[in-house]
Amino acid sequence: MNAVKATDISSQVEESVKTLVRKIQGTRSTAKKTETQKADMTAEGKEVKEISTSQMSYENRLDNFNKLIQLLSSIELYTPNEPELKITALTELYNDLKDKNNAVVNAATPLSNARIVRNNIFYKADTGLVDIATEVKAYIKSLFGASSPQYKQISKLEFKGVKI
Repeated sequence: MNAVKATDISSQVEESVKTLVRKIQGTRSTAKKTETQKADMTAEGKEVKEISTSQMSYENRLDNFNKLIQLLSSIELYTPNEPELKITALTELYNDLKDKNNAVVNAATPLSNARIVRNNIFYKADTGLVDIATEVKAYIKSLFGASSPQYKQISKLEFKGVKI
């Protein structure tokens, strides 16, 4: 933002850059109304509506970053000396972040499926490992008795089930 401010651009373009930077950072352009302000507006008969303006999902932030890069590349006077602020470096950063985000998105479904399989193995009623382990403990207790060394070996093992 400061590199853009240092150039001699129109206030309209500068405001567009500020808007995109705010969206990327997740800050509001106007402060949220306090409870007192809301109560005053309600007392005056005005309807109080505040719509969330958050665009903090990773996809939205990437999209806004790309828009910022496109806007900066259209500003002829934007020629920073720092290599990390040049359009090529920003584009490389954007592409790297996009590739990493795509990798996460592509890994989400297999991860979710693996968790479903894991939960079935551990927690499925009657055939899950937790139910089997609990039944084994009960069997050893019935076979050897509650005070036997065999039962004492396994009695402190905890198996907690979850609902799937």
